[in-house]
This record gives sequence, C-alpha cells and structure tokens, in this order.
Amino acid sequence: MEKLTNQEEKVMLLIWEKGEGTIREYHAMSGEPLMPYTTFASVAKNLQRKGYLKMRRIGTTYLCWPQIKAEDYKRNFMSGFIHNYFSNSYKEMVSFFAQEEKLSAKDLEDILKIIEKKK
Repeated sequence: MEKLTNQEEKVMLLIWEKGEGTIREYHAMSGEPLMPYTTFASVAKNLQRKGYLKMRRIGTTYLCWPQIKAEDYKRNFMSGFIHNYFSNSYKEMVSFFAQEEKLSAKDLEDILKIIEKKK
C-alpha cells in the first residue's frame, strides 16, 4: 500500500466519509479554503492510479468509490508510524504521549480497560 500525500489523504478522508459519489460532490464537502477543482480532480486521479479509488465515467463526470477501507489504511499507516518512530514498540508510543501530556491518567485507564476486555 503506497503512502498518501497530505492532499491525497484529505481527499481520501472525504471519500471514506461519503462513500460513493462524484468528484464534484467530494469537492463541495472539502470546506475552506477550497482546493481548486482541477487540483482536486488530479488528486483523485492519483488516488485511482495508486489503487485507493475506483472511478467510472458517467457523461461529463466521474462516479467514484473507495477501493481500500479506511480501517485498512489506518492499520497500515499506524504500523509504519510505530515502526519508524517508536522502534516498533507500542509501549514506547504510549509512553511518549503520556510524557508529552497528550494522554491523561483517565485515558490510560480507559486503554487498560479496552486491553482487559480483549483478554
């Protein structure tokens, strides 16, 4: 799975949120500042080339739908992130965020409850 650029990821998040739709519909959802439509369409074409998106031409527009699930991308992205920045250690990642005060004691308790449920 090829990594997405920031622009590609923004477009893909809209596509995962809406599901099937046209480039014009996704573009309208993108909010301010609005990316130029031609740039948005080019990003969508790149996503198709990378295998993230399926497109079918209907008249003068394209109907699109995600080819890869958001959960699959998230799993793949996070695995690479943990590997590259935390020596493949989820413990190191959690410790980092706790030390940076991005995780509270309550958050850590909730994480422990989730882990205990899985056992």
